Amino acid sequence: MNQEQQYHVPVLLHESVEAVVTNPDGIYVDLTFGGGGHSREILSHLSEKGHLYSFDQDADTLKNRIDDNRFTFVYSNFRYLKNFLRYYNVDKVDGILADLGVSWHHFDDSRRGFSFRFEADIDMRMNQKGGKSAADVLNKYSEEELSTVFYLYGELDNSRKIARRIVQSRNDKAISTTTDLIDIVSPLLGYDRQKKDLAKVFQALRIEVNHEMEALSSMLEQTQQVLKSAGRLSVITYHSLEDRMVKNLIKSGNINGDIRQDFYGNRNVPFKQIGKPVVPSQTEQLQNPRSRSAKLRVAEKL
Repeated sequence: MNQEQQYHVPVLLHESVEAVVTNPDGIYVDLTFGGGGHSREILSHLSEKGHLYSFDQDADTLKNRIDDNRFTFVYSNFRYLKNFLRYYNVDKVDGILADLGVSWHHFDDSRRGFSFRFEADIDMRMNQKGGKSAADVLNKYSEEELSTVFYLYGELDNSRKIARRIVQSRNDKAISTTTDLIDIVSPLLGYDRQKKDLAKVFQALRIEVNHEMEALSSMLEQTQQVLKSAGRLSVITYHSLEDRMVKNLIKSGNINGDIRQDFYGNRNVPFKQIGKPVVPSQTEQLQNPRSRSAKLRVAEKL
């Protein structure tokens, strides 16, 4: 088993890479390096003149770096896309790929607190150098703040009840482990949907801890600034919040979906959608459960 398989299996590998690489001599960016599966596939499509910059903020990914003169690893959050390209004297790129899902590596690492399958300190930070953890959110946020997190990022209809129960429980004992949280919220979740709703609770906390929506918004807005004309954007999403932002960007040039017009009433749209959204085949979904909610959108810079 190779290193990528141990870390995670890349989703929509060939579809996403073949859509984004249009010039073998070009400069490309993989914004979510992870185990390096998509990056290796991009490199296999490049000539000796091509180059790939791959971003990741998780220290665990450093061991997956690729020994190739055409490859540069950027140890940073993708929200700093434009800054780092400027640092490397890159003005425009030919293509950008982003696989926004969390890798199985994070869910399978019991020490990180991303999964309700293991008892662990409830941390959930992608970058463990600093910032608030999920435990900080659970123990310090107000009831209203917690309710908002679970409603917006978990799309849970009973977010207020969950937030109230958490606040009541932490008054007796601080919430420090995944098991603590599971014991608190499980009675509020329907038996037939308990695992799905627990996944939503954990998803909401992860998004809040890592500022995922803010980072995604910033990154998406920057793509139109750094892509060359006819450059490609290839993005794989896994939940409706991400997909809505990507869809809006392609449709309108901004994540809110607001159609902007110039003085003459012409629509200011910087992207053209390429084909319809792509979902994994049944075979891929059976072989890689992580892919079941995946959706690939591809656009070309006008």
